Amino acid sequence: MVMKAKRGKAAIGVCIALAVMMLALLQWKEEPVDFSAEIKPILNKHCITCHGGVKKNGGFSLLFEEEAFAKTESGKPAIIPGDSRHSEFIRRLTANDPEERMPYNAPPLDKKEIELLTRWVEQGAKWGEHWAYSLPKVVKVPRGRLTMASLLSFLGNKPLHSDIDYFIQEKHKKLKLDFAAEADRATLLRRLSLDLIGLPPSPEQVAAFANDIREDAYERRVDSLLASPRFGERWASWWLDIARYADTKGYEKDNSRQIWAYRDWVIQAFNRDMPFNTFTIEQLAGDLLPNPSKDQLIATAFHRNTMVNDEGGTEDEEFRVAAVIDRVNTTYQTWLATTFECAQCHSHTYDPIKFEEYYKSMAFFNNTRDEDTPGDYPTLRFYNEEDSAKVVLIKQWIAKYNTHEAVVSSDLFLHTLEPKIHAHACDQLVNGALVDTKWLGIRHGGSARLPAIMLDSKDLFYINYSTGSSGGQLEIRADSPNGALLAKSALPVTQGMQTIAIPLAVLGGQRDIYLQFKNPSIPTDYEVCLVEWMAFREALPGNNEPQHQQMQQTFLELVNTRTPSVPIMIENPQDMRRETHVFERGNWLVQGKAVEPEVPQFLHDFPKEAPRNRLGFAQWLVSEENPLTARTLVNRLWAQLFGHGIVEPLVDMGSQSDPPTHPELLDWLALQFMHDMDWSVKRLLRELVVSATYRQSSVLPPELAEKDPGNKYYARGPRFRLSAEQIRDQALAVSGLLSTKMYGPSVMPYQPEGVWMSVYSGESWKKSEGEDQYRRGIYTFIKRTSPYPSFITFDASSREVCLVDRIRTNTPLQALTTLNDPVYQEAALHLAKQMETAGKGKIKEAIQSAYLHVMQRPLPEDKYRVFEKLFRETSAHYRKHPQEATKLLGTIAIQRPPADNANTAAYAVVASALLNLDEFLTKS
Repeated sequence: MVMKAKRGKAAIGVCIALAVMMLALLQWKEEPVDFSAEIKPILNKHCITCHGGVKKNGGFSLLFEEEAFAKTESGKPAIIPGDSRHSEFIRRLTANDPEERMPYNAPPLDKKEIELLTRWVEQGAKWGEHWAYSLPKVVKVPRGRLTMASLLSFLGNKPLHSDIDYFIQEKHKKLKLDFAAEADRATLLRRLSLDLIGLPPSPEQVAAFANDIREDAYERRVDSLLASPRFGERWASWWLDIARYADTKGYEKDNSRQIWAYRDWVIQAFNRDMPFNTFTIEQLAGDLLPNPSKDQLIATAFHRNTMVNDEGGTEDEEFRVAAVIDRVNTTYQTWLATTFECAQCHSHTYDPIKFEEYYKSMAFFNNTRDEDTPGDYPTLRFYNEEDSAKVVLIKQWIAKYNTHEAVVSSDLFLHTLEPKIHAHACDQLVNGALVDTKWLGIRHGGSARLPAIMLDSKDLFYINYSTGSSGGQLEIRADSPNGALLAKSALPVTQGMQTIAIPLAVLGGQRDIYLQFKNPSIPTDYEVCLVEWMAFREALPGNNEPQHQQMQQTFLELVNTRTPSVPIMIENPQDMRRETHVFERGNWLVQGKAVEPEVPQFLHDFPKEAPRNRLGFAQWLVSEENPLTARTLVNRLWAQLFGHGIVEPLVDMGSQSDPPTHPELLDWLALQFMHDMDWSVKRLLRELVVSATYRQSSVLPPELAEKDPGNKYYARGPRFRLSAEQIRDQALAVSGLLSTKMYGPSVMPYQPEGVWMSVYSGESWKKSEGEDQYRRGIYTFIKRTSPYPSFITFDASSREVCLVDRIRTNTPLQALTTLNDPVYQEAALHLAKQMETAGKGKIKEAIQSAYLHVMQRPLPEDKYRVFEKLFRETSAHYRKHPQEATKLLGTIAIQRPPADNANTAAYAVVASALLNLDEFLTKS
C-alpha cells in the first residue's frame, strides 16, 4: 500500500510537472517577441554600428528588413527565420573564438538578450514596425474597472476630472502608486496662469478663486485664461524656439532683418485658436494656397527664419542650399519628431530612412525664390494707405484691359518684386565681376550674360542698380554679344539703389541675354554701375489709352517705394524651376542623380489629389493617415505642462527614443486631437489642465521620491523652473512695471554696455524708451550672435537652429542675474515703493503685502521672521552708510531724509530677496 501510494504521488508529480511545462509552452507561444519593443533596442545598442547605415561588415545589415534577410558575403543569409540553430546571426553571439564572437571586440550580450534574439528567430524573425510609425488605433479609455471607484469617490477616492486620469490611474495600479491630493487653490491658480498665459495671477484673482464655491470655479478660470490675449504671447514664445525666430540674419555680419510681422502672426494664430493643421499648412505653403491673403504670406516666414550669410566673398548658392537643408531638417523635427537630418549623408543608422529619400523630400523645398541675398528677397512689402490705393487703381486698370492672371502677376510683383533675377545669376562676365560676390559690376565695354531667359510677351526690362557716374549706358542683346539689339538705354545717376524700366523689342522664346555696359567718361577700373536685380515683364495693357503712361509711371514709382516688409516664401515659376539632385556624401558640390519630390516609404502614402509641391507636402504632414504629427504635438504640449514628455527625448520618436511611459494615453490624445478636437490647441490644453493629474500637489514625500523621483508616472503635480522669458515677465508683473502693449517691432530693454558688438553694420543696442523697456520677453530683440544676456543665462535659445526642448540648468550666473541685473533691481525698487505704501510705516504689513503680491498667498510666520531680520539689519547698515542707499535708490533718494532712504533701500533688498526665492522662480 505504501509503495502504491508513493507511486501514485510520483505519477501525480509527473503529471503536474508535465502540465506546468505544457502551460509554459502554451504561454510562450501566446507571447511572441515584440520586435519593436524588445529586439530593435538590442540591435541598435549592439549591432547596428557595424551592420547598418554606412557600415555593412560582412555584407550584413540590420537596418532594413530586406537587407537583414539578404545573402551576406558568405553567399548565405545570416538569419534563417524559424531556424536559430542554422542562423549564423545566432551562432556568432555565443562563439568561443573571439574573432568570430559578436559583437566584435566588445562585451558579449547577456543571456537574456541572446535568449530574446533566439526566440525571435525561432518565431520566424518577424520584422515588426516601430510603434511610432504605425497609425494610432482606436483606444478605449480604461475606465471599466474603475466605475465602482468613481461611484464611491465621495468615500475617499480622489475624483477624476478627465479621461486622461483613467490612463494615469491604470499605470498607478500596476506600480502601487496613487494620485496626490489636489494642490491648494492659490498654488493651483498660479500654476495654471503661468502655464496658459505665462504670467502670475493677481492676489485679487487668487482671493476670488479661493472664495468661489461654484462646482465649475476651476473650469471658469481655465476658460478665462484660454481667452486672454496673453495666451498667444505665452505659446508663441514656445513656438518661436521651434521656428528659430530671430531679429537678425546670423553668421558673421548678423545684420538685422524685419521679420517681427511673423512673430505677431504666430501670437494672433494662437489667440484665434487656428486649427493646427491650418497653422501647419499656412506656415509651410501659405503662398501656394489659392489667392493667398497677406496673413497667409506672412505665415510662410516660418521658413525664412533660416540664416542668411551677407559676408563678402561667400557663395550665395552654398548658403541657399544650407537654408533649404535647414528647412528639411526643421520640418521633420518640428512635425514628425524625426532625426531626418541623419540621412543627409547616408541612410539612417537606426530608423528606416534611406539616403535618397532625404533628397526626395528636399525636392519639395528646393524651388523657392530666396537665394541668400543681402536684400533678404523675397519680401512682402507693406504699402501705406495712399500707396495701397494706387495699387488698387493699377489692378483695376489691368483687369479692364487684360486677364485675371495679369492682375495676379502685377499684384505679386508690386508686393514682392517677384519673380526677378538676382545679379549672381549672370555668367560669362567680361571686364567685370560680382562685387563682394553680391552685385554685378561691369566696367566700360564689358558685358555679362543672363542664360536661358523666357522672353514670351516680355516687352519691358526692369533693372535695379546704383551709380554716381553720369554718362552710363546699357545695351541689351539676344543670343550673343553681337546679336539682335533688344534695347538701348541711359543709366542715370541714382540716389542709392533705384529701379528703371527699359522698353524691349519683343522677340519671344527662350534666349540668352547679353548686357553690355558703357561709360567712356569714367576711369577704366571703375564699374559703370552696381546691379542688384533684373526682371523681364509685360508693360501695362491699354497703351492706346490717354492715362496709360501715367499708370506705367505710377507702377514704377510703387516699385521704387521704400516700405516696411517681411521675408516670405514664393515658389519659382515653371521656367525658373530647379532640378534637385542627390548630394554624394551630403556634399552639395558633388551632385548625383536627379530626384523628384517624394515622401519616405516608412510613413504613409502621399495624398492622391495633393500637388507635388510644398502645399501637398504640408497636406501630407497633417493627413489623418499620418501617425506622427498629432503624437508629436501632444507629446510636446504635455511636456510644457508636466516638465517632460510621455516620450523622451522630445526631438525623436524613432527607435532610439525611450518607449512611451503611457502609450495608450499618447495615442488616445493624438486621436482626440485630430478628430474630436479638430486640431484645436486650446481644446487640447484645456483637456490637460482640467485633469486631476495636472491639479495634484507637487509636494514630494520621501517614499514617492524613492519610487518615482522623476515623476514619470505622475503621482504628484509638476514642479520645475520657469522659462527665461517667464522669469523676467513675472518680475515685471508683480512689481507693477509690465507693459500690456502688444505687437510691433522688437524692443531693446536694458542690457550692459559692450555686450552687443556688431561688425561692419554699425548697429548698436539702443535702449527703448518708455513702456517699451517693460514689454514681455517675447518682444525683446534677439541677435543670434549676441542673445539677450539674461535670457541666454536661463537657457533660452540663440535661435540659430530649431530648438524643440530647452535644457534646464542651475548655475551661479542665474542667481547673479536676478540679483544684479538692472531689470530685476528696478523691479525690486518698484516693489519696495509698493511695500512702503501698503505698510504705512509698519514693517510686518509691508513685508506681508509684498509676499502676497509676489507669491499670491499669505506669508508664513517663520518666513516673515527671516525677512524682518533682513530688513532690520539692512536698514541699520544703510543708516551707517547713507551714500550706499543713495546709490541704490538713484533719483528716488533726491531731497529725502537719510532715514527714509535707508528704509526704502532696505525694503528694496527684501524685495530683491523675494524675487529670488526658489518658489518664485519655480512653477508650483
